[in-house]
Amino acid sequence: MLVDVLVVGSGGREHAIGWKLSKSTKVGQIFFAPGNGGTKNNIPIQVDELDKLADFAAKNNCFTVVGPEVPLALGIVDKFNERNLPIFGPTKNAAQLESSKIWAKTFMKRNNIPTAAFEVFDDPASAKEYVKSKDYDVVIKADGLAAGKGVIVCNGKQEAFDAIDLILVKQSFGNAGKRIIVEEKIDGVEASYIALSDGNIAIPMATSQDHKRIFDDDKGPNTGGMGAYSPTGVIDDKLAEKIQKSIIDKTIESLKSEGITFKGFLYAGIMLKDGNPYVLEYNARMGDPECQPILVRMDSDLFEYLTASSDGTLAKLPAVSWKKQSAVCIVLASRGYPESYPKNDEIAGLDSVDETHAVVFHAGTKLENNKVLTSGGRVLGVTALGDSLQSAIANAYSAAGKISWKNKYCRMDIGKKGLLYL
Repeated sequence: MLVDVLVVGSGGREHAIGWKLSKSTKVGQIFFAPGNGGTKNNIPIQVDELDKLADFAAKNNCFTVVGPEVPLALGIVDKFNERNLPIFGPTKNAAQLESSKIWAKTFMKRNNIPTAAFEVFDDPASAKEYVKSKDYDVVIKADGLAAGKGVIVCNGKQEAFDAIDLILVKQSFGNAGKRIIVEEKIDGVEASYIALSDGNIAIPMATSQDHKRIFDDDKGPNTGGMGAYSPTGVIDDKLAEKIQKSIIDKTIESLKSEGITFKGFLYAGIMLKDGNPYVLEYNARMGDPECQPILVRMDSDLFEYLTASSDGTLAKLPAVSWKKQSAVCIVLASRGYPESYPKNDEIAGLDSVDETHAVVFHAGTKLENNKVLTSGGRVLGVTALGDSLQSAIANAYSAAGKISWKNKYCRMDIGKKGLLYL
């Protein structure tokens, strides 16, 4: 009997998850709540309407997959568990790894998981005194969820003071910025390491590298991510084993020893310095846009792995199999993102890209009068395969070039840093 699936979320990650699940011989209908202009079977329920989501899943006998961080932080998995509804994702307690950066950093400290030196502050004057006392640059982080924008990498003392004022004085991130972390800035190479856990074991997904800054050459403010590629040569087999043992396995075991069972995608944002990995941050879900190239490369049945994670039976499954090809995802954004940007631009050229060349995952789009319009900062993710990273980059940009709207913007160097490691 086929299983119907409810995918919670509206971004490129959720569209990619639904697309991959649609390839499973075990999956029937796929619903999206609330979905976007590129997804079908959209349900007008928002990600924070937990009771309505549970009611829909119960009524339609759905297995539910949670994409974004907000419903996880609100406890959607706990609510579904109370009603014996099958769901994929970590509980509210486990999702604290992402929903509170302070909780995550103190967790790492007490369990000897490698991360940058840090202190916690709620008073701007004390935070500035601390910055003055250090002979290194710092990173200022809002404690709570800030849609990927609550991390400010500072060059020099003045930038740090401005960041402290922005979060603690001007309260630019609201309640998410009531407390901050001031941590040592580690200079190195950043990469994403994502694993799938059932609370007992964690199996690695393919490696990837995100491009967080808005402009080419990693300049400008941080965004939710402007593109990604997989696999990355930044993490070789030896380093992957080190990350798996000293960070991923240790995180799952340490949580378990503290009475928390982590089921779901565990994402570690890694900084590599002198061959050693340090955790910059955790996410309690698949990264976006890393999700897109990873799932396009995945040969195994995603549904089998998500249900095994939920059931605690991952050990019974074989290792995930991957296409040998590279995949590159280019995020097409609205000009002005991550600050203010125009909406309601009509998107042209979507029909000119077919799946033999690339897959277009929608994020900030909506469908009105049979027209696809922009409705967010990150609008589309164009993902293509190639027999080499170079050809995947060329294929992705070729497809992205066929799509247009008035205020379209994208970085022109996605994947380029990966070429250094070939």
